[in-house]
This record gives sequence, structure tokens and C-alpha cells, in this order.
Amino acid sequence: MNIDLLSFTLLALASFRLTRLIVFDKITEFLRDPFFDEIEEENEDGTMEVYYLPKATPIKKFIGELLSCYWCTGVWVSAAMVIGYLLLPFVFVPIILVFAVAGLAAILESIVQLWI
Repeated sequence: MNIDLLSFTLLALASFRLTRLIVFDKITEFLRDPFFDEIEEENEDGTMEVYYLPKATPIKKFIGELLSCYWCTGVWVSAAMVIGYLLLPFVFVPIILVFAVAGLAAILESIVQLWI
């Protein structure tokens, strides 16, 4: 196994972005919905807070807990990225490149937002 610094950096950025996409982003909410119950509670100031709890059935609970944990999902996404990169580079390299660019763009946007 030989992963140079550039490949490692691209894999890291791609894993970061894909993990955030799965765990947090609105566009993939439909993937998470079957595994969570949505609970709304009113705060002291009158605003509504939404909490997501994993469903009670064993398989849905397991997947819900996995999807609610950024670190857990990140490990599996990273493993899939590295295995794909090593076994099927002609398929995974373009995917990794797209997610790496998106990941770097997200990081840069966060930095810019801090300055504004």
C-alpha cells in the first residue's frame, strides 16, 4: 500500500465532506429520516428545538446511532474511500477529487464567514 501525501490529503478532504453530507446536510435528510424519530420541544424563550432520536427497532436504532455520530460515520466513510481508492482507483479517484474540492471549499467558506 502506497499513499503519497497528496492522495492522503485528497482522501482526508473527501472523507470529511462525504461524512458531513451524510450526517448533517439537508440534501441527504431523506436517507436519515427512516432511522430517526423527530421530537420538538419548546424552549424557555418560546423557540422550538428539534431533536432526533434513533428509532426503537434494533436495526433502525443501530443505523440511526451510526448516522447521528459524526466520528462513527467518518470512520466508515474513510474506510470505504481508502478501500475504493486502493481497489478501484479508476472509479474512486474522480469521486474523491470532487468531494475533496467540495470539502476544501467548505473549509474555506467557514474561514471566510469567521472574518466577515
